[in-house]
Amino acid sequence: MLDRKFIVENAELVKNNCALRGSKADVDRFLVLDGKRREKQADVDDLNRQANEVSKSIGQTKDPAEREARKTRGRELRDKTAAAQADLDAIAAELDSVQRSIPNLSHPKAPVGGDDQANLELRKGKTPLPRFDFKPLDHVQLGERLALIDFEGGAKVAGHGFYFLKNDAVLLELALQRYALDLLIAEGFTPTITPDLARNEVLQGTGYIPRGPETQIYSIADSDLSLVATAEITLGGLLSDEIVDAERLPLLFCGISHCYRTEAGAHGRQTRGLYRVHQFTKVEMFAFTLPEASEAMLDRFCDLECRLFDGLGIPYRVVDTATGDLGGPAYRKFDLEAWMPGRGEAGEYGEVTSTSNCTDYQSRRLGIRYRTKGEKGTQFVHTLNGTAIAISRALIAILENYQEADESVRVPEALRPLVGKERIVAPAG
Repeated sequence: MLDRKFIVENAELVKNNCALRGSKADVDRFLVLDGKRREKQADVDDLNRQANEVSKSIGQTKDPAEREARKTRGRELRDKTAAAQADLDAIAAELDSVQRSIPNLSHPKAPVGGDDQANLELRKGKTPLPRFDFKPLDHVQLGERLALIDFEGGAKVAGHGFYFLKNDAVLLELALQRYALDLLIAEGFTPTITPDLARNEVLQGTGYIPRGPETQIYSIADSDLSLVATAEITLGGLLSDEIVDAERLPLLFCGISHCYRTEAGAHGRQTRGLYRVHQFTKVEMFAFTLPEASEAMLDRFCDLECRLFDGLGIPYRVVDTATGDLGGPAYRKFDLEAWMPGRGEAGEYGEVTSTSNCTDYQSRRLGIRYRTKGEKGTQFVHTLNGTAIAISRALIAILENYQEADESVRVPEALRPLVGKERIVAPAG
């Protein structure tokens, strides 16, 4: 979240940024509450001072009647202090709630616009769009004909939005995980398999809403746990309430996790098949950096995503995400959109990865600081996250771009040693 003092001193900037991002955060209410908080804190401090003075004076008087009077006055002051503290706590709780709803600032170069239609294309990948001499199928049709994906079985077992991967799709998923890990480990990332659950305070710290009408999170009844929507949550929470020596930064992690999302409100043809599902596997990148290093790290994360999809031979474009399409914690975000030939009438781009610089927005909530040798005090680290491979959408891109006229699918060359074959065909019988 943004620093309280920064919001107060830059209220117009913060309000304008909220407008650009389509946020309903009530900055004016925050300012009112902050004023009330300061006034009530002064009242509490003054009452505490008076109560301490009376308490000290009780032992200094020898008159029994005066002593009892001072004791009575002391009890009155303690009661007033407790009432004032309760009022202060209520104000502080509402103030914190409003503060947490205020989004991060936006990078000056981020395109201004209300939704993804305002996203700015920055460049395209190395692989040209495929040219078919037949009408390409979409991944749902290919998955059915090649016995790769069972949506009906998933719906029977867990409901709409769930699925079984079968046969060579299982090998593709595992190969994609290993493909991403091999590259990231070589780049100095620490590999992890993270919990699929996290405490709600960790979700809130990373900017996710664990409960409420707008949540996309599956929460666990009668507990403070929720299923994670991404390993960004668990990796971000890994260093919560810790102080890191500056010379250890950056710290780079990659995490494999299942991701669970309710996708409440999702509708339309973009929900077809694997594109928007309730569970999928993802390899996530996460970095803790010095503040001055975070913009360069964002570029590095984007470059790594490009290397992964160039290596897979998937056509894509990189877009700079518009202010109205940024999540609350993100200062700037780049998306990779892969070409999906089976999408729409003639193919369309669809998001397959994103990477965000969250500056100190998450670390302030999570209490993650760094200490510089020889300097007093601590500062908040910057955090960044980026999708290496979201398996479900990577599968869409592979199946649709590598399909053949006979409805077989070529395996990308980078994955062949891991899958153990060059082509996926329908199983016999």
